[in-house]
Amino acid sequence: MRILSIQSAVAYGHVGNSAAVFPLQRLGHEVMPVNTVLFSNHTGYGAWRGPLIPGDDVREVITGIDERGGLTDTSLIISGYQGGASIGDAILDAVATARERNPKVLYSCDPVLGNAKSGCFVSDEVQQLIRDRVVPHADIITPNQFELGFVTRTDPKTLDDIFASIEKVREIGPQVVLVTSVDTPDTPEDSIQMLASTPEESWLITTPRLPFKANGSGDVTQALFASHFANGDSVQKALELTTASVFELLQNTLDSGQRELQLVESQEAYVAPKRTFTAERIK
Repeated sequence: MRILSIQSAVAYGHVGNSAAVFPLQRLGHEVMPVNTVLFSNHTGYGAWRGPLIPGDDVREVITGIDERGGLTDTSLIISGYQGGASIGDAILDAVATARERNPKVLYSCDPVLGNAKSGCFVSDEVQQLIRDRVVPHADIITPNQFELGFVTRTDPKTLDDIFASIEKVREIGPQVVLVTSVDTPDTPEDSIQMLASTPEESWLITTPRLPFKANGSGDVTQALFASHFANGDSVQKALELTTASVFELLQNTLDSGQRELQLVESQEAYVAPKRTFTAERIK
């Protein structure tokens, strides 16, 4: 399967394309990475070097891909963090062109906005861009619980709240929703959950909560889930495979004592994870 991935990239560590591309390739997919920034490292370190890629340059790269026929058989487009309106416009143009070339192409958007602990960490311009212009064009979105609330102007706390927010998402456009960090009063202690939903069915999966947060794990999660689903797996199987792979990646990273994802060292986790998790159908 051919995938167009429009995301940030770093030389040191693993976020954006530097997190998503290798697991997709390890699964056997042909990935076309288009970088929106090229930083030395992710911004969580507080200092970084390197350029933001202007939206016009991103558009030029994608135009060149199209001129080679690369969009004709693209099955999936994924995007993550968006630094400004020009990048968002370039992504939307790419999605529109790809849909002209192949009406069956799916677009998966990770609406990177913030989290419940720190709130929104992107500019007002980007908040409006993602909520009002980008999300409506997506087939799949992979928000955390806070981001789901933001894009729907809701404040989901319970599972019923989350389902109500998901229905609002479907009114906007996306029909497949993966909520990547479900935390409700019903979530078991010391656990974290993910919820995957289509108009026909919804599945909830639970894993132990690991005592750390690794930058880039959301990028891997979106890439794996969207690729499994676009490649023909059911939403249940896509959720279970993604959960098993990401949990093993995070466990390996925790065990290593390193800050950065042990992405390469965990490569078998993407194709044959050692541990399995079973999703529960809840709708």
